[in-house]
Amino acid sequence: MNTNSKIYRSNGKLLLTAEYAVLDGAKALAIPTKYGQSLSVIANNSNKINWKSYNELGEVWFEDVFSIENAPTALSVTSALKNDISERLIEILKAVLSLNPEFLTSNLGYNITTHQDFNRLWGLGTSSTLINNIANWANVDAYQLLAKTFGGSGYDIACAQHNYPITYQLNSKHKPKVEAVNFHPNFKHQLYFVYLNQKQNSRDGISTYKKNAEINSDNISQINAITEAMIVCKSLSEFESLVEKHEDIISKLTQQDPIKNQFFSDFNGTIKSLGAWGGDFVLVTSKNNPKAYFNAKGYDTVIPYEDMIL
Repeated sequence: MNTNSKIYRSNGKLLLTAEYAVLDGAKALAIPTKYGQSLSVIANNSNKINWKSYNELGEVWFEDVFSIENAPTALSVTSALKNDISERLIEILKAVLSLNPEFLTSNLGYNITTHQDFNRLWGLGTSSTLINNIANWANVDAYQLLAKTFGGSGYDIACAQHNYPITYQLNSKHKPKVEAVNFHPNFKHQLYFVYLNQKQNSRDGISTYKKNAEINSDNISQINAITEAMIVCKSLSEFESLVEKHEDIISKLTQQDPIKNQFFSDFNGTIKSLGAWGGDFVLVTSKNNPKAYFNAKGYDTVIPYEDMIL
């Protein structure tokens, strides 16, 4: 390991309550995951950024070379490949420059490697962990960098930065309020996360929500109450009741059927969508390990709560 290297690491995320509604000021319960992503930075003298990204299997899934040039009016960053991922990275670097004009101006280049320890299709925060790592490297505010790039409420940045469950809420000025909570349900061995075999685009989900939803203060108060009740919940049956109430509220707001009604109506337990509905992970409650049930339906990724959560 090069002694001049700097390594940054950020946690993945799951949103247990207030999906979509968190954008309108509802209080969300969010939990960082054991899974995450690291970014290693080693300076070189090439005026180029040699970028290499590794997946959870240790395989390179993306690499490119970015050239840094001091143009007359502004710093210029160009890529060799010019594909969608490269263009997105250039967009992020330019957003960083708008927040910190001194970034990349030292006539240095960098060898950068990223390593994620989860499947990037899982929706655990490939983008948010990258944004938080780059923000730490460039000494800029990660929430501002997110706003200039991927958008969203920012709860995923809060999870990237914290190693314990949190509540996350945007105030009237859209500034985040993050609080640590003691969320360690005594029935956690009866909670599981199941991957629905498809990546859901959060930006598309948010766009659909903003077009269709008519959220009001009563909805927000109801969701806030559910979030608070979940944190102190003592029994699985009470937790399941809260999940069902929450699913009903979001179902009406987004004009979508709950995922259990769509695909798992015969399941003996509750199922809650996490984040954008229709993909990524769902939270499942079950008195017995539900792996056989979901495997029989073609869902192979069933992760116990304690294996997922920090």
